[in-house]
Amino acid sequence: MSTAPPPAPGSAPPGAHPLRWAAAVVLMVAALMDMVDVTIVNVALPSIGRDLAAPESALQWLMSAYMLGFAGTLIVSGHLGDRYGRKPLFLTGTALFGLASLTCGIAQTPGQLVAARAVQGVAAALVMPQVLGAFRTLFHGRERGAAFGMYGGVAGFASAIGLLLGGVLTDADLFGWGWRSIFLINVPVAAVTLVAGVLLVPSVGERSARRPDLPGSLLLAGGLVAVVLPLVQGESWGWPVWGWLCMAAGVLAVLGLAVLEPRRRSARQGRTAPLLPARAFRNGAFSTGLVVQLLFAVGMQGFFLVLTLWLQAGQGYTPLQAGVVTVAFAVGGFLTAPVAGALAVRFGRLVLVAGAALMAVGYGLVWLAVDGSAAVHTGAWPLVPGLLLAGAGLGFLVVPLVDVVLSAVPAGIAGAASGIFTTGQQFGGAVGVAAIGAAFFDRTRDGLTDAFLHAAPWALAAAVACALLCLWLPRTAVTEEEREAVAGGAAEETAGEAAGGASAEAAGKADTGAVVTGPVG
Repeated sequence: MSTAPPPAPGSAPPGAHPLRWAAAVVLMVAALMDMVDVTIVNVALPSIGRDLAAPESALQWLMSAYMLGFAGTLIVSGHLGDRYGRKPLFLTGTALFGLASLTCGIAQTPGQLVAARAVQGVAAALVMPQVLGAFRTLFHGRERGAAFGMYGGVAGFASAIGLLLGGVLTDADLFGWGWRSIFLINVPVAAVTLVAGVLLVPSVGERSARRPDLPGSLLLAGGLVAVVLPLVQGESWGWPVWGWLCMAAGVLAVLGLAVLEPRRRSARQGRTAPLLPARAFRNGAFSTGLVVQLLFAVGMQGFFLVLTLWLQAGQGYTPLQAGVVTVAFAVGGFLTAPVAGALAVRFGRLVLVAGAALMAVGYGLVWLAVDGSAAVHTGAWPLVPGLLLAGAGLGFLVVPLVDVVLSAVPAGIAGAASGIFTTGQQFGGAVGVAAIGAAFFDRTRDGLTDAFLHAAPWALAAAVACALLCLWLPRTAVTEEEREAVAGGAAEETAGEAAGGASAEAAGKADTGAVVTGPVG
């Protein structure tokens, strides 16, 4: 029996890497940069549209392209990190993000900007699983909880930072760059992070012998794009029949990947990591939770797109003023997120139902405030109560959602389920921007207030659907034992069935209830 004394309180665990906290700061800076760019474009859209003479569909693509690039690459990125190491993938993603940001900043046409935004999304997807995977490898015990707690806090602030920073930089017009500065600011940040990553981030973790499923990943990305493309371009194309067929084909491609995964895996004799494990989708709690995740992102991203457009083009707000108004939503989330997990342990799915219902009520109050506004600048205060309520609802819904759902998923697929969950959030955001944006732009000829009043109810409907679906989630609350089981299953996935990046996400969410992207992103 060992007679070694236990480690002193506050001391480093045995075998802990001496630079782990310095590495964590570097990793978090990269993650923050990626998360901020989800929302930093929102308040700059009118300025971009005027400067580049961009059509309405191009403004939708500026947001959708980032989220589609993210969603289409996220799962395979975790597999790539397993195969080739987290540090090389992290450095590659950071460098690519900086180059894509530079390309965004110097773009001269809407097409160039949209293409660069898509590359930004791909780069962000290369980085994020490596950040979470590195956290799980570098930290253990209480330190791991602290590290993931730091990540969750940064993720929460990222949305508000993105909205505010986008407004500040666009209004400041630094060096005459205007909206371009929201992208160019990433270049020095990425460069410093890249150098610090080389020096401070260790090469840790075992590498998997199994290859990523690249053909499946390409089919997944193509299917996601096929769904969103007709939604964005439908109005300008006259909603042709082939557009609807394109959407149907995209849905079938994604579903086919999941249904045929066991057969494809058997043909590969287990040499490649599974992309969409069919076992996950056969789990009722997971499938229902995934739809909830997708729908809340549809409503949230679409709602904030049309709200920021209405505030600036319809009410005369500057980008900074629009950013400040929308921060009320994030404030609501900050008030409820710290207690949402504890309430979910006690009351289970009822907390999620209440959260989705609050989001619906909040969206409805904003709709009523806009409906009662004049055609001129009326001040932001009538919007604040609704935004606060919607944000508070988001905290109650999103923070416990992953824990409640993943506690019902078999431990052996917890990591893969986590990666699919995050992909669903990003894809839902892209669909929301496309669909609710299309409803908005379809009515702009009648005035921007009418356009908002026509489009916003779809976000409200998505929140109501979330509330109803949450009634089908597991009745029982999440326990600490279930959290540990999910985290343990995610760790096994690193060497087993799922992507290591996704495994870390599952562990991080199970430990802290943190969300991979922030409340608005």
